[in-house]
Amino acid sequence: MSTSSNQSVRERPDPDEDKQQGGRGAAAALSMEKAAAPAKPGKQPRSVRVVLLALMIAMLLAMLDNMIVGTAMPTIVGELGGLEHLSWVVTAYTLATAASTPIWGKLGDLYGRKGVFLTSIVVFLIGSVLSGMAQDMGQLIGFRAIQGLGAGGLMVGVMAIIGDLIPPRERGKYQGMMAGVMALAMIGGPLVGGTITDHLGWRWSFYINLPLGAVALIMITAVLHLAPKDRSKVKVDYLGAALLTVGITSIVLVTTWGGTEYAWSSALIMELIALGVVALIGFVVVQMKTAEPIMPLHIFRSRNFTMMSLIGFLTGFVMFGATLFLPLYQQAVQGASATNSGLLLLPMLLAMMVVSLIAGRVTTSTGKYKIFPIMGGALMVVGLYLMSTMDVSTTRLTSGIYMAVLGAGMGFLMQITMLVAQNSVEMKDMGVASSSTTLFRTLGSSFGVALMGALFNSRVQDEMVSRAGGKASSLASAQLDAKSLAKLPDVMREAYQHAVAAGTHASFTLGAAIGLVAFVAAWFVKEIPLRGAAPTADGKAAAAPLPLVE
Repeated sequence: MSTSSNQSVRERPDPDEDKQQGGRGAAAALSMEKAAAPAKPGKQPRSVRVVLLALMIAMLLAMLDNMIVGTAMPTIVGELGGLEHLSWVVTAYTLATAASTPIWGKLGDLYGRKGVFLTSIVVFLIGSVLSGMAQDMGQLIGFRAIQGLGAGGLMVGVMAIIGDLIPPRERGKYQGMMAGVMALAMIGGPLVGGTITDHLGWRWSFYINLPLGAVALIMITAVLHLAPKDRSKVKVDYLGAALLTVGITSIVLVTTWGGTEYAWSSALIMELIALGVVALIGFVVVQMKTAEPIMPLHIFRSRNFTMMSLIGFLTGFVMFGATLFLPLYQQAVQGASATNSGLLLLPMLLAMMVVSLIAGRVTTSTGKYKIFPIMGGALMVVGLYLMSTMDVSTTRLTSGIYMAVLGAGMGFLMQITMLVAQNSVEMKDMGVASSSTTLFRTLGSSFGVALMGALFNSRVQDEMVSRAGGKASSLASAQLDAKSLAKLPDVMREAYQHAVAAGTHASFTLGAAIGLVAFVAAWFVKEIPLRGAAPTADGKAAAAPLPLVE
């Protein structure tokens, strides 16, 4: 890089921002200046683009798993049994992810992002291997929890590192790279998952993570070099982490078991509610008093950060619920195979990726973003309502159109929530802001799967009893298995198809109500300028050379 380029890098930190951050801006400037220095003899400098490529591979690792396993889930349940625990296969993963996310984020701030990030990848891969070796539903649920622990560090690590390297206003220039990875995961994931399930067996839907994870480990080790952290004053908020874990676990167990495994008024449910409330209240108290809180409460003083956290929670609720139940509907009611059900999700995924890319480009060129969460919330509500009308006579074309509307809504929300949230806090809070936003989105997915799953199972069971009477129990072993359903008598198969249609109607109706809350919250977002380079007079982004990573 030329000398003038290096000077441009040094000029980027804002003295006013240094004041606001109590001198942390100066430290950041020094770190960036060192990073921008010429490479040592015999070494070639690597730009932020190379670092981003390595991070995108890690992001692909986490995203592929959700899409592949979601498509393979019907076959997994058909072989291992335990339909009543279907939601737990996903809930255990998302619950572990939620509980560990803020911890990974804080550990990255304290001990350095690179080592913590690499550790999360290793934990994820161990969980993947064990999940592929599971012999019953109980083992699978436990191993998915281990996998979720690692996943908690993947996304927050990627987002925090990107937030450190690239200002929000400039981030849209790299939106194409991020959108491409997300498109590859969301479009290729269901196809890969369906193909693997149909031809190699569902266990390979977990083993496929190993080669990709190995590539991520090697690349990140080679190209990502960050300044070491001063560990002399490191103090981990273990009490806060424990209270948060207990609170999240208790509340999700209530949403999972309430009304299905146990009555809402049962002693166990009441005890879990009390435990969760007490733990979360204790967590808030600890965060107010501890020196290094897992989730510093002052970041919620920003209206935009609070609104983005809420919208992220609601978007996660809807997105993961839809991703889980759409393949079930397509396989059971529309007769699709595991492979075809993955392909049939393409309208939603393509619309999501295209709209997300457009929103990122417009935000970069104009600096405006408030309209996107409003439009996203509106389209999400409309799409979910349309999908709630699907029944046994709905054609694949019609359901594809409905999914495209939902996908467009989520596309407006996906990138904007993290972008605005990170822009709403000081640079010194980038790690905890990224982990907190990721936590709320993960919590939303956990609650969505649990609540929509409980509602779905309840409606399916009620409808089967009303249509098949005493024979309803015999349908349990064939549920969600397209090959087994094809062998059933017409009367029993039709009873099950109507039951699944009733279950999806109830689930998506709940999703539409949740989406309406996100739409209302979007109106409270303030249009605050994004940090970074503004467009020049010719409409192009001002040149701002990227820092180099040696």
